[in-house]
This record gives sequence, structure tokens and C-alpha cells, in this order.
Amino acid sequence: MRTSKIFWGLNLVLVITVLIVACKTEPETAAVQEPTLKEESADGVFPYGRLSTYGFFSGELNELSPVEEVIPYKPASSLFTDYALKIRFIFFPEGEKASLTSNELDFPQGTVLIKNFYYPEDFRKPEGARRIIETRLLINEEKGWVAYPYIWNESQTEAILKVVGGEIEVSFTDYDGKDQVINYLVPNKNQCKTCHNKSEVLAPIGVKVQHLNNELEFNSGKANQLAYWTELGKLEGFEGEKAHPAMINYEDENLPLDDRAMAYLDINCSHCHSAEGPASTSGLFLTYDQTDPRKLGVNKIPVAAGNGAGTFDFDIVPGKADESIIPHRMNSTEVGIAMPELGRTTVHKEGVQLIKDWINGMK
Repeated sequence: MRTSKIFWGLNLVLVITVLIVACKTEPETAAVQEPTLKEESADGVFPYGRLSTYGFFSGELNELSPVEEVIPYKPASSLFTDYALKIRFIFFPEGEKASLTSNELDFPQGTVLIKNFYYPEDFRKPEGARRIIETRLLINEEKGWVAYPYIWNESQTEAILKVVGGEIEVSFTDYDGKDQVINYLVPNKNQCKTCHNKSEVLAPIGVKVQHLNNELEFNSGKANQLAYWTELGKLEGFEGEKAHPAMINYEDENLPLDDRAMAYLDINCSHCHSAEGPASTSGLFLTYDQTDPRKLGVNKIPVAAGNGAGTFDFDIVPGKADESIIPHRMNSTEVGIAMPELGRTTVHKEGVQLIKDWINGMK
């Protein structure tokens, strides 16, 4: 019995009925997939207590092998989360599709974003043994998007809903062959809105047009992600990749420094530092398409940085990264100074260097 086909394509009101019928006709399957609710959502259906109950993956759960209805996606640039790697998927309800209007994506009720965070045992062998730490679900329910964090067990056989989050010690070998230990923080359910915040409403970060208007390798071959969704009947309004904005991967050192820096700031900072974000009153707007030097922080005195500014006066001093507030805050893990405030317990050394190089190149 394909769980995703049974209840994801149906109206949420009918879910319980379907599960009851399944219990009568296929008791051995229903016993495995019976929901264990830790708390009720606004719909009275989600979340399930175990990740496996959703039926997103086939085979061994930790292989993260998606069923046909679950589609991989990948933003052009990735938000830094203590060097964790990520595998992302999206589920569209059967018969429903997203719409693209004025370069904004609107997703139907029942859409689920599935984001898996993991560490390879050895970053020099990323396809080798790994440890999945958490899976975050964003479910578009009747009253809007809701976040649910699932923490994986030591045996990597299941992930359990933990609305209070958690702290997990993770060890791995980095790209330089050095052993590393990180106290990885899984945010609690309420903290998710700190970053996933658009006009005080919880909203996705990585599934924006500019992040997805690029190619990804699918089972059927390489294709533009938005074009692929359109071909599957899951998206309307896409007019071709040249008709919509597109971002680059900031890690690609062959691309222009200015473009890389803006891509980094957009994916890591703009969910707060934008006109619709919780840091809108700062006047510091770090979106990929920002062209106003003042709004980028050039020779700008911060509105209310407090101790976060250190001994510096301006967000960005052209040509002087070591006298600029932005890299100073990026280079700290101290509460009250560190930016972003959540989502990391370590400094992204490569990211800090990228922004420093960008500032030092300003005239």
C-alpha cells in the first residue's frame, strides 16, 4: 500500500476515513503506519509522531529514497547550518499545483517541504557513511505553513517528532582531514518562525523562484527545476528560465565576486533583512537584487546593533572589512553579537572570507 497515494492526494478531511478502512482491510500494514500524534495541528491530522508514517520514502528510511510523488529540489545556494549537508524534497497533493505570479510562488494546501540535515563521517568522502541528524517538515496547512522538527535515532532507523528541539553532539572529519566535534542545535517548533518569517507569517526560505530557476539532475536527466515541475503538472505560470530571476551558487569561485556575495547574503540573511522580514526596521536589506549601497550597509550607521557593533561605526566600510560590522558579527558565536542569531553554533569561515573579500574590493 503506497501511503503517499492513499492519503496525500485526498482532502484532509477524508484522511481518517481512509486510515480506518485500511485498518480493516490490511491490518498488518496499518499497524506499521498507524499515526502516533505528539500534538495536533490546526487540521487535527498532522503532525505524525514518526517520520516513516508519512510514507515519503521507500525501502530503508535512512536511504532517503523518495517515492514517485516526492520530488527532489535544491536551491542555487544553501543556507549555512554548521556545515551540515542537506537533501531536500517537495510533495504536492494529488491534482494540485503551485502557481507562479509576479515571480512569487504560491503553494497549494497540503504541500510539504522535506529538508534532511546530515553529516558525512568524512567530508572528503561525501558519498560514504553518513549520519542524518534531523528532518524538518514545513506543511502548508489550512491556516498556513507549520514547521515540525524530527530528530533521528542513533540506529538511523527512524526520526521522531521533537517539538522542543534538541542538542546533539556530532563528530566528523572535515575537508582538511581534521577531526571536528559540533554541538548541533535542532530548533524548537516555535523558533522556526524566527527565520521563516515573512510579514509575521511563517514562510519557506529556499523555494523561491530565484533559488529554483536552475538545473538539477533528476532520474530522467538534467532539467530546470521550475520547468520540470511544469512538465509534471505541478506548476503553472513558468514562462521559461530567462523570464524569471535566477541566483548563482556562492561556492562557485569561478563566478563574479559581487554575484557570489549577494547570493550568500540573500540565502543567509535576507529572510530577516528584507522589507518583509523581522529585521525590516534595521534599514539593512540584503536581498540578491539590492542595488542601493546604503541599504546594503555601505557607510551606514546601524539602527540598534547595541553590543553587536563592537567598536565599529558602520555596517560596511568600503575597502576595510576589518572595520565593518557585518563580517564582525558573522565571525562571532557570542549571543548578542552573532548573526544570523539562530541556526549555527560555529563560524562559517568560508562565508566570512567571501564577504570580507567583497568588502575589501569596494571602492
